[in-house]
Amino acid sequence: AVFTKAQLKASFYAGWSCGFYSGGWDRTLPTHAAAPDWDVFWREQMNQVMSSIGIARVCHEVNRAYCAGMGDHSQVAWEDAPDWRRVSAVAGVDCIIANPDTTPEQSHEGWLAQKVADGWVYGPVKNADTKQHPCMVPYAELPAEQRVKDYLFGAVVRSILKSWSE
Repeated sequence: AVFTKAQLKASFYAGWSCGFYSGGWDRTLPTHAAAPDWDVFWREQMNQVMSSIGIARVCHEVNRAYCAGMGDHSQVAWEDAPDWRRVSAVAGVDCIIANPDTTPEQSHEGWLAQKVADGWVYGPVKNADTKQHPCMVPYAELPAEQRVKDYLFGAVVRSILKSWSE
């Protein structure tokens, strides 16, 4: 279902009045705390979700799910991902935010340039210790299942940006 901001606001205050937020799942708030100003609450939530890091987290988890669907269960959750992986995802998001028309090929080429600058080289198996990666090739040489990741990444970023701007 798609909800308007007004519907979410009404739901928020209804949940607040019955204690769903205060003392409920969000135990950081006092049980009898006054409901916060909706606009402040909304802005804070959107700043968290709309940050490059928040969007990168979603992209990472979509990629992890896609990999799992392909039988690759080596991807770890965002919280457990090494810094280099998270930095790479944030850089990819920032690139698409700056240039929403970024193609999957351009996205891969940006990723590739960042990896080269960080000392990564081609290797038949991804190995963070030796900085080898099988996707260290031009986009046209990537297997189709690897190119899909660049399409998904861009689609997720643009979809989040579009949904929160409406």
